[in-house]
Amino acid sequence: MELDVVGIGNLNYDIILLVDRFPEFHEKINAKNAQFGLGGAAANTISWLAHFGLKTGYIGAVGRDEMGDAHFSYFRRVGVDTGGIRIVDAPSGVAIALIHGEDKRIVKYPGANLLKRVDFEYLLKAKHVHLSSNPVETIVEVVNFAHENGITVSLDIGEAPLSREVEERVDYLMMNEDEYKRKFGSLNLSLSRAKNLVVTLNGGGALVRDSSGNVNEVRGLSAEVVDSTGAGDSFAAGVIYGVINGWSLEDSAKLGMLLAYLTVQKVGARSAVVPLEDVKKIAAEVGLELPFEK
Repeated sequence: MELDVVGIGNLNYDIILLVDRFPEFHEKINAKNAQFGLGGAAANTISWLAHFGLKTGYIGAVGRDEMGDAHFSYFRRVGVDTGGIRIVDAPSGVAIALIHGEDKRIVKYPGANLLKRVDFEYLLKAKHVHLSSNPVETIVEVVNFAHENGITVSLDIGEAPLSREVEERVDYLMMNEDEYKRKFGSLNLSLSRAKNLVVTLNGGGALVRDSSGNVNEVRGLSAEVVDSTGAGDSFAAGVIYGVINGWSLEDSAKLGMLLAYLTVQKVGARSAVVPLEDVKKIAAEVGLELPFEK
């Protein structure tokens, strides 16, 4: 079976606690809200794309536990192919987040995620591959393999080091404003040699530079941030959906911005995930013109 997009990354169980303040040393406090659910950056992105009707798959690893079973159950329910997910003898990954307004403190236990292996035969089924939260060795291997086999790649680089070879070979390089400034020293998008570049901005919106060198700013929609968990993953989903469907990078980023806008208003990375028809209606309500097929 040919797949439109294959995601590669972590599979976590997320425990999100909203607090009025962070606890002091040896102090116990009550959370005002809590959300428990499945997470992992690339997996959150794939969840949107599956809901949008794309043929999706995933490469990752989970343990022989209830959390691992939950990942398989969820993916199968929303139509994500699970042929690239390993079941290993280690506990499934866990991420615990304490959130106060736009400030968050996160503790992760990678567990089974450290044992994921890329099945390159499986990867050959993909037209596009999306990488997020991966070790540098995986990034290099996948980007080079995809480049040699005509598979387009989007990479949310995060805190991983960025080599010149990867930067030049990746089709869509994604990072946030702080990550870009740390890597390049300023917000000058011409400093990166990536074919297409997407830099999300603090407070919403993004700067994008396409393969022709055109730079555009996509203005964010105003929303009260309840929880920013997964907002970048949602943004990536919008970009990927757009470019796969032949949209301009600017329009694709506008869809990403809309999905991030929906995500920050809910607690949890996937709480806002809805089918494409719902997103079309919301786009019309907020006055965002996008080139959806009629």
